[in-house]
Amino acid sequence: MAFPVPPIPTTHDAALLQRLRHRIDRKTKPLGALGRLESLALQVGLVQGTDRPVLSAPQLVVFAGDHGIAARGVSAYPTDVTWQMVENFLAGGAAVSVLARQHGLALTVVDAGVNHTFAPRAGLLDRKVAPGTADMLDGPAMIATQLDQALQSGADVVHGLPGNAVLLGEMGIGNTSSASLLLALLSGEPLDDCIGRGTGLDDAGLARKRALLGQVMDRHRATAASPRELMAAVGGFEIAMIAGAALQAASERRLVVVDGFIAGAAVLWAARLAPALLSSCVWAHSSAEAGHRLMTRHLDVVPLLDLGLRLGEGSGAALAWPLVESSVRILAEMASFESAGVSDKGA
Repeated sequence: MAFPVPPIPTTHDAALLQRLRHRIDRKTKPLGALGRLESLALQVGLVQGTDRPVLSAPQLVVFAGDHGIAARGVSAYPTDVTWQMVENFLAGGAAVSVLARQHGLALTVVDAGVNHTFAPRAGLLDRKVAPGTADMLDGPAMIATQLDQALQSGADVVHGLPGNAVLLGEMGIGNTSSASLLLALLSGEPLDDCIGRGTGLDDAGLARKRALLGQVMDRHRATAASPRELMAAVGGFEIAMIAGAALQAASERRLVVVDGFIAGAAVLWAARLAPALLSSCVWAHSSAEAGHRLMTRHLDVVPLLDLGLRLGEGSGAALAWPLVESSVRILAEMASFESAGVSDKGA
């Protein structure tokens, strides 16, 4: 059965927007003085459908999967790093683990399709579609039923978690290749401009990656006409699960915090199925990966942070979270001119 795209409530509510704007403008500050924190507060309120938004039980979810194309040397690291990093997440030693602890984020790791068998434990969800995608130079990365399984699993993971905000991250050696191809084929940007060094390829490795992905694009360009065909041809299980997770989160009026290039490619793709998704998304940071600035420009979004990050894992989303939380706290807790007895402009 094909994955049913969940309906996403509209966030276009002129009356609610006016109430939110009035509350922000009456805080003890000059109009607009808190800049993007004000627009963030507006967005959270519109997503939740209230002028008194509250953030509860934020969930950081890292989806992990392996890629058949990785065997051709598109990454500076061996494919075993995918499962090894999953173990590192679960042991609490990865960057995202540290940041999740620091900011009070519940961390869940999802095995979307890692070529490894993990021992069951707390914090790990087994949603393995297969032990990695197929080599997309030889054929589609996944078949249609695998795509539907991945999309539905991503949606089910979010539906089973508490809270009203989801931060999306990933892990998968070779997944910048999938993201680059998705970006190029969805946006029309030149493929070479969408391809970066990923985990740190040298010049020779980057040239090899560009040549290889050019062959992949030539193979699938004519047959991957629809979004579903495109994801099946060049996507990853973890990327498809992020797409399903984002769609489900938006359908439940949860805020979606998008990490970097890979998670962004998943959301870019999912927005072709449901454009309303984008209104629920906060773009955490501008990645140092080559294609990410092209992606955010194509979507006409401005990420919150620009720290030269290219780690993935959801690390950028975790770093951006305090800004989201601050925007809502300011709306809820900051005094108004009236309540504080402070003279307004011109008074």
